Amino acid sequence: MSRIGKKPVPFSGATVTLNGSLMNVKGPKGELSFDIHNGVIVALEGAEVIVKPRDENSRMSLGLWGMTRTMISNMVEGVTKGFERNLELVGVGYRAAMNGPDLELSLGYSHPVIYKAPKGVVFATPKPTEIKIAGIDKQQLGQIAAEIRAYRPPEPYKGKGVRYSGETVRRKEGKKK
Repeated sequence: MSRIGKKPVPFSGATVTLNGSLMNVKGPKGELSFDIHNGVIVALEGAEVIVKPRDENSRMSLGLWGMTRTMISNMVEGVTKGFERNLELVGVGYRAAMNGPDLELSLGYSHPVIYKAPKGVVFATPKPTEIKIAGIDKQQLGQIAAEIRAYRPPEPYKGKGVRYSGETVRRKEGKKK
């Protein structure tokens, strides 16, 4: 039994509509949709969304149960509050700047790296070494943060690179004389 899947999803501040297997969530920040797998049953009861497995004995239905509930919960939270990811740049000369809506990164290459802002995502650079990514889709924000981090992942000897805010990098000992 899924502990997460058992919990109902309250959606105050958002409107949830269910058309067959397509769920739409609309709120003050935008609109998201999710195609529900046929291994789970989703029902609207009052101001809550209830998710149940279609077959209690199927491993696939039980696996999809908690994931579907979490996806719906993230959609409701995204359209009402929104999500934010923070990145830090560590290294001499590593900095970020806004170039219109796009992000321009100086990461030690011979050229600046320009990351185009996808639709629904907003970049901000409060400091030259900080990047804030904001939007309503949690999965999309995580993917964008991972792509920016992949340009220069933190290396273990000096700790230089792009890292998530609060991430600790395990440092290695250098050469011995």
